[in-house]
Amino acid sequence: MIGRATAAAFVAAGANVVIADIDAEGGGKAVAELGDAARFITTDVTSDAAIDACIAAGIDTFGGIDYLVNVTTSYLDNGLETSRADWLRALDIALVGAAMFAQKLAPQLIARKGAIVNFSSVSAHRAQVGRFVYPAAKAALAQLTRSQALEFAPHGVRVNAVAPGWTWSNVMDALSGGDRGKADRVGGPFHMPGRIASAEEVAGAVLFLCSDAATFISGAELPVDGGYLAMGPEGTDNPIARLAG
Repeated sequence: MIGRATAAAFVAAGANVVIADIDAEGGGKAVAELGDAARFITTDVTSDAAIDACIAAGIDTFGGIDYLVNVTTSYLDNGLETSRADWLRALDIALVGAAMFAQKLAPQLIARKGAIVNFSSVSAHRAQVGRFVYPAAKAALAQLTRSQALEFAPHGVRVNAVAPGWTWSNVMDALSGGDRGKADRVGGPFHMPGRIASAEEVAGAVLFLCSDAATFISGAELPVDGGYLAMGPEGTDNPIARLAG
C-alpha cells in the first residue's frame, strides 16, 4: 500500500515511475490503476542481476532515472529466536538491497542531480517487545542514509529518509483482518492524532523530500509518525495529575 501510494503521488505530480517488486500480481494492479506513466518490473532486491535489469528497463522505457525510493523491507523477525538464516535474509532484503540499488543507480542520479529517499521507521529508535531484526534493519538504514548523504553531496544528489509511525499498509491489513478501525483503536494511543497514518500521508513526505522544496535537506530522517517519537511512555496520560488526585 505504501509503495503504491508513493507511486501514485509521483504520477499525480507529473512523474513517470518504475515499480520494482517481487509481487507481480500487486505490481500489475498498480500499473493498471496508474496508466502509461507507470511500469512494473519484477525485481528481487537480493539479486544484483535483477537490480541491473530493472535499472536498464527503467532507463530504456523513460529515458533516465531521477529518484530512488527504497520502500522494500522484511518482516522476518522472531526476536531472540530468529535464526541466522532469517537474520541474513531480512538484512539482505531491507538493508543490502537498498544499498545496492543506490550503488548501481549512482551514475544516473549523479548525472541528473537526483535524490534518494530511504524508509527508516520509528522502530529504529525504540525498543519493542519481541522484535530484534526489523528495528535493527531500520536503524541501519537510518545510518546508511546519513553516510550516503555525505558521499553523494559533492555530486549534487540529496539522500534522506522517512521514519513512519504505524501506517495502514499490507502488514497492518493482514494483522487486523482488514479492519482499519481496529488498527486505529490499537495504534491510536501511540500517536498524537489518536489514529495511525494513511499510506498517502507517508507518500506526501517522500514526494516533498524529492521536490525542489527540499533542496537544502540532506542526511535527514523525517518522522512521519503523528508525534510517536515525541511522546514518552506516558503517552497521552497525565500521571502527575493522577498522582496529585
